[in-house]
Amino acid sequence: MKPTINSPTEYINTVPKERKPYFTKLRNTILKHLPEGFEETISYGMIGYVVPHDLYPAGYHCTPSLPLPFVSIANQKNHIALYHCGIYADDTIMQWFIEEYPKHCTYKLDMGKSCIRFKKPDAIPYELIGLLIGKISVDDYIHLYERQLK
Repeated sequence: MKPTINSPTEYINTVPKERKPYFTKLRNTILKHLPEGFEETISYGMIGYVVPHDLYPAGYHCTPSLPLPFVSIANQKNHIALYHCGIYADDTIMQWFIEEYPKHCTYKLDMGKSCIRFKKPDAIPYELIGLLIGKISVDDYIHLYERQLK
């Protein structure tokens, strides 16, 4: 049974030492570019960046007791993962990211609908991630989310 993680600092303490500098830099990049209104927390067992209930009382439609998720980062078995709900919900942002990625990284993009996998942590395109994080304000994200629900 995995121990309960209660804070981003506790989560980072579980990251293997060879990945920790990259993971920490990814977290710091997100925090630096995160638009006002989003909050850092533990969400679904990962470090999450969410729309808090005081800004969006309805919470996440699947689990209303949880705040609305926006971005999460996780240390997975074979990679560091960035989950970005804005990419999932907005084709324009996804297309922008896909087109920009080769300008920032020489490795092939490994991506699902919302998950970007970094198997080579030393090749994480931090500058591009910062731009991606800053692309959606909290108000724009709430509107995007509500449009997807309808």
